[in-house]
Parts: sequence; C-alpha cells; structure tokens
Amino acid sequence: MLYSRIEGEGKPLLIIHGFLGMSDNWKSFGSLYAAEGFQTHMLDLRNHGKSFHSDDFSYDVMSQDVLEYCKANNLDKVAIIGHSMGGKVAMLFATTYPEMVEKLVVADIGPKYYAPHHQDIFAGLNAVDFSTKPSRTEVEETLFPFIPDFGTRQFLMKNLYWVEPGQLDFRFNLKVFNVNMEVIGTALPEENIFEKPTLFIRGGNSRYILDTDFESIKKHFPKAVFETIPNVGHWLHAENPKLFFEETARFLK
Repeated sequence: MLYSRIEGEGKPLLIIHGFLGMSDNWKSFGSLYAAEGFQTHMLDLRNHGKSFHSDDFSYDVMSQDVLEYCKANNLDKVAIIGHSMGGKVAMLFATTYPEMVEKLVVADIGPKYYAPHHQDIFAGLNAVDFSTKPSRTEVEETLFPFIPDFGTRQFLMKNLYWVEPGQLDFRFNLKVFNVNMEVIGTALPEENIFEKPTLFIRGGNSRYILDTDFESIKKHFPKAVFETIPNVGHWLHAENPKLFFEETARFLK
C-alpha cells in the first residue's frame, strides 16, 4: 500500500508528486486544499518517499497502485493533481478508470513521449558513496558539480534520511531508476481518452508543454483547458505557489 499524508474532510483530492519527489513536497498545499473543503491525499509513489521499493517500475503498475489505494480508502469520484511524472500517472489512471475520476489537473507534462533528460542528475546521485558515511554537507558537495542549480539540489536533498545514526541514504530507489530511466518519458497509449474536465497548467519558462502540443492533448482530453503561470519553470508549484493554488482551486471548485 502506498504511503500517504491525509489532510482535511470533504471531497477526495489525490496529489501525485513528480519523479524523485514525495508527498512531503506538497504538505503546504494539503492544508490549503483542505481549507477549501477537500480531503487531500498526498501520495508517495512506489520507489519514492516512504512507500515500498519494488523492481517493477512502470506507469501501469503505478496506476494500479493508485487504484488499490483508492479501494483501500473507499475513495470514489476523486479529483487528481499530478505533477510531471505524477501527471503521467494521473493521465493513465484517469483514462483507464474514468468512472473514478471527476476532474484532473496535470502540471507541466503532456501525454507525449519525452526522451531521457535526467542524465546529469543521475550522474550526481550515483556519485554519492554512502559507504563512506558522508554528512549532508558532503553529499551536497558531491552533487554540486553535476547539479549546479541550487533549487534542484535542495529538492533532491529532501530525500536524504538517517537509516541509522551516522548513516544517510536516499529515500528513493536509485538502483531501480538506473535500469528503468526510459520509463519516465513513456507516452500515454494512443487510444486512451478522458472526457471530463481537465486542466493542463504549465510554467511559462518550461518547455514540457508547447503550444504545438495542444492539439494532440485535446485528442486524449477533449475537455482540456490550458493555463500558463508566467516566469516559472518546471517546478511551477514551488516557484509560484500562490498562483498555482489559485488557478487549481478555481478549476477544482
């Protein structure tokens, strides 16, 4: 069963984080949506956060995990927000089990195929040797040459935890990601369609959803509407949380 943080009472809202993220990244949003009358379920996908590790890693199994989570928690007619890889999971879930989903928000990702592009991040993560029992500072010093962007480094550093006193490790399953890197960019199957309200919200400085993608998105999501948050990149919810919340809450309500 997937680990989750649950906040509030009311209509069920699932939030699905992106690649190398976790539910903890969304805890401030959990309180905000709860105040709007949602019971907010922030999930940790398999191989992420506090959820279980598994050699099976694909959108099919991640979508199945979400189904099993909904059944175990008696959730029906849910709304879903998915960012990046979590958006891919949300799209597959909504198009596979449309009867279970009322509204869908996809943050800065499309249904198309994306070529692997996390090579620098993987190189940095794999350069960390936990057998030497590095400190947090030493881990960051190892990451820095590969990942000079401070925000990205801090995002990754949130995954560090103490396995035992003096021994750090990453919460995510790097071993499995190393052999399944191409999974992340998998396209939504051509025949999958979701005919209920869907919001695609993108960062104005991001290249993940282009204007030229709108037509193909509409084939899968005929009721799709599009919003752009200006002057932010792929981590749009972290860079402008106020506007991200306002746009998504308006759509969900």
